[in-house]
Parts: sequence; structure tokens; C-alpha cells
Amino acid sequence: MKRRLFVMILCCFLTVIFSELLAEPIDPVDPHERCAVCGMMVAKYNPWITQIHAEGEKPAMFDGVKDMMAYYFNPQAYGGKGNMSTAVLWVKDYYTLTWLNGRAAFFVVGSDVMGPMGEELVPFDSLKAAENFLKDHKGTKVLRFEDLDAEMIMAMKKKHMMKMKKKGMKK
Repeated sequence: MKRRLFVMILCCFLTVIFSELLAEPIDPVDPHERCAVCGMMVAKYNPWITQIHAEGEKPAMFDGVKDMMAYYFNPQAYGGKGNMSTAVLWVKDYYTLTWLNGRAAFFVVGSDVMGPMGEELVPFDSLKAAENFLKDHKGTKVLRFEDLDAEMIMAMKKKHMMKMKKKGMKK
């Protein structure tokens, strides 16, 4: 009985410690850290850095929300293990550059502001800030985390790849 109680207490303690480690984003990011999706150096694009901290995995870094979400929807394609349901997602508010919980952020799509990999989901802490940005930068809509899906993200990535291919053909 004492052993069982000890194991339960130890498990609770480890859960609290592990949760604390996942509770904060890594900042600053190692200058050699690469995007888990495209391989670009993320520290070079500090305002756009995003992170996923998934249980049992090394935190994954990205050069924008679009690549983070590509990983989120299909982690196995990028070397992840797959359980994103409990992962902690970190994004930076576009105006303040403060870290936000990616599941609680507001995202503007279709704006004239480009990220390191072209069209990007631009994150904000508040609906008001997102709506102001949308008006100022010709965005098409404000979305919440629940509104994002794999099809939308892959369409954004494909559009960027087509632009890059077209530029390459002009040379």
C-alpha cells in the first residue's frame, strides 16, 4: 500500500514538473535551430518563430504558423511521433512579439504581409488587433485555431511552391 502511494505521488510530481517544462516557450531560440518542416534557420526570422512542445518529443521550431500547422496536422511526415492533441503551441503576436498560446490566438489570412515562406497566418492576442490588421493589410478573414485545417494549410504551402517554381522558370 505504501509503495502504491509512493508511486502515485511520484507520478503526480513528475506530471507537474513535465507540465512546467512545457508551459513556457524556448526563448531565445538556438541560432542553429532549423524549421522542422522546411529546414530554414528559424532564429533568422525571430518575429515569425513558432514552436510545438509535444509530450515525449523534443520541442519543434518553425519559421511561421503555416509550417507549424503543417507539422501539427501531419507530424509523421516531418519526423514527429503524432500525438498533437495535448501539444502546447506557441506563436508570437505580430504587433507586440509576445509569446501566445497558439490554440487561443486569432489568425489573419490573405494579408499583404508576407512571412519568410510567403503568405502566412499572422497571429494576434486579441480579436480587435486582428481586425485592425485585417483592415490595414487587406486580409481576407480572421480565424481561430479551430478554424484551421490541413487542406487550407497545404493549399497555402502549394501556392508558395508554385510561386517559387514560376520564379525559377523566369531565370
